[in-house]
Amino acid sequence: MIHLGLKSMAQILFYGERQHLRGVRDRLSGIVHGVARRVLGLPEEKRFHRFVGLDAEDFLYPPDRSPAYLILEISLFEGRAPETKKALLKGLMAEISEGLGIAVEDVEITIFETPKANWGIRGRTGDELALTYKVEV
Repeated sequence: MIHLGLKSMAQILFYGERQHLRGVRDRLSGIVHGVARRVLGLPEEKRFHRFVGLDAEDFLYPPDRSPAYLILEISLFEGRAPETKKALLKGLMAEISEGLGIAVEDVEITIFETPKANWGIRGRTGDELALTYKVEV
């Protein structure tokens, strides 16, 4: 196994209306990374965020959502306890709402956990890596 010094690998994809995301991107990234650091143990330098800004006509949502509506998709190695994932979800929803003034009803998050063998990182598969952290938290 190769040791890469990875810490709590997470990839986060943000979807929202382009105009809205432009105005909140940096603050949103900071809030989300802060919660992920506290709950998952991510180090400061391991921020993997991608923003997909959609034109209003390409982002359809129910009438009880506003143009501030955000969708976050979080990809993680499998193995975290349900309590850890709930703490992550609840922390993100609360802090995004509080920090950006976005209604909690306008924040939706999905966690996708996959086996380490399904990840390709730096020329290796995730199950070939000697991790320096516990995923089972």
